[in-house]
Amino acid sequence: MRRAGTPTTARVTVTLPAEVVRDIDRLERNRSRFVLDAVRQELRRRRQELRRSLRRPHPESGRLAEAGFDEWARSLPAEAPDIVDVKAGTPIRWVAGKGWLEARK
Repeated sequence: MRRAGTPTTARVTVTLPAEVVRDIDRLERNRSRFVLDAVRQELRRRRQELRRSLRRPHPESGRLAEAGFDEWARSLPAEAPDIVDVKAGTPIRWVAGKGWLEARK
């Protein structure tokens, strides 16, 4: 949901090699549209890759789950005690062959 007064677009500065800009200009008159389409396509690709990874987790995920949160938390620097808010978020658990799932209550 968009808040009243919030702009629907934002101006950004992107630095590209001159030959890339020339290639874009040969294909598309509107550089902004070309860059927008490319960024949307890449975001879509990354979301698909994340979904694929969640369906078939890397074997290392199981080892990390076995090590557990407590061991990980103990490995953090002493000067960062509040780096994790254990009351926030959604409890999850590791299920072999399925990956990370929401923990049962």
